[in-house]
Amino acid sequence: MPSLFEHAGGEDALHRLEQIFYDSVLRDPLLQPLFGAGRPEHVDHLTAFTAESFGGPDRFSRELGFAQLIAVHRGLKIDERQRARFVELYMKALDEAQLPADPAFRDAVREHVEFGSRVAMQNSHATSDDELHPLREVPRWTWPGDQD
Repeated sequence: MPSLFEHAGGEDALHRLEQIFYDSVLRDPLLQPLFGAGRPEHVDHLTAFTAESFGGPDRFSRELGFAQLIAVHRGLKIDERQRARFVELYMKALDEAQLPADPAFRDAVREHVEFGSRVAMQNSHATSDDELHPLREVPRWTWPGDQD
């Protein structure tokens, strides 16, 4: 069975997903304040992170690094409503992007986004490095279909 990256359709499919998701976030009154006017490179960064998490190329780690991800979330003070809305919009974007709809894939994606949004929320409230989530590298997300 393929990795999540392969099952999703590779980099092109994930880029389409992240573009749809990012556009929805920028239109959402609850989340838009966290993202401001948006940044053109953000979709590419999201794509690289998701691709690496799902078993694709390690471009995010090589080109951006996890410390950058921690830094962009610090001080945002993400609340639970925003975190839950982030997950909701991400899962809706999967449909619009026409990514696979099988339950095992969707469950793995939801677990990935739930985990990541909780890490981001914790880091957004950290006032010291000791309060940051201990994760310091892109997590490798697997699913029952992954042979690794």
